[in-house]
Amino acid sequence: MLRLASSNVDEAFDGEAEMRQRILITGASSGLGAALARHYAGPDCLLILWARDPARLEAVAADCRRAGAAVEIRSLDLVDSAAAIATINEEDAAGAIDIAVLAAGLGDIQSMAERAEDPARVVSLGLVNFVTPSAMAAALAGRMAARGQGRIILIGSAAAFHALPFAAAYAGSKAGLARFAQALRIGVAPHGVQIMLASPGPIDTPAGRAVPAPAWLTMQPADVAARIARASAQGRFHLTLPWPFALLRVIDRLLPDRLRNALLAGLRPASPPAQPAGWRDGAGPG
Repeated sequence: MLRLASSNVDEAFDGEAEMRQRILITGASSGLGAALARHYAGPDCLLILWARDPARLEAVAADCRRAGAAVEIRSLDLVDSAAAIATINEEDAAGAIDIAVLAAGLGDIQSMAERAEDPARVVSLGLVNFVTPSAMAAALAGRMAARGQGRIILIGSAAAFHALPFAAAYAGSKAGLARFAQALRIGVAPHGVQIMLASPGPIDTPAGRAVPAPAWLTMQPADVAARIARASAQGRFHLTLPWPFALLRVIDRLLPDRLRNALLAGLRPASPPAQPAGWRDGAGPG
């Protein structure tokens, strides 16, 4: 269900409000989503921050206001796709959104005792990681295309390009998002709308630590946020980071099926998840 908190909007709006760049960020209460909000925060922007937890979201909003940004917050759950679509249409109707960063994500790791993932968790991951952000991107891309400009950044995962047996629903839902982003980009590019997919690997967030990774592969949220924003501003279509994951993607495609499947079947996190099943974060585990 959609859970709306009363929107907090800075009262210091005047004639300058219309000059501000309007930036929507989902999953903004923690992890990469929060880092992206802080990265974009500045006197020249109005941030529209969405997340489920209003208290944590307000803490991020306070940081952004101190950086000079005007901020509006909404508390909602992307499991309710219809409500999320209606709300993004309302937001854009109230003032054209210039950049949308769809960073909300849901992660889950299958336990060693499970033979297959819980069906209810598969549904939740499918909705939050694929169905709702894709539908939101489609709704907003249509509106942006009508006015001939706009940017949408979809936060996927390096996991999307590998059949991870301990995170089948997560990898699968992110794979769906990746293909959708590619197709949407091709469709709306002639109308002045830029779609970029970001596929990060492990990020040093509470959710990211649920999947232990070597320190040299683990990135800091602020650095990832800066690189994503820079790549979008440069007109990139896809950003995979860190670079070894781009190489792994090529290797995965080149391996014979039997060898690839054998290697993937042996993969398991080095330790149990640090988060309960169904943990959420600004971008999932990477």
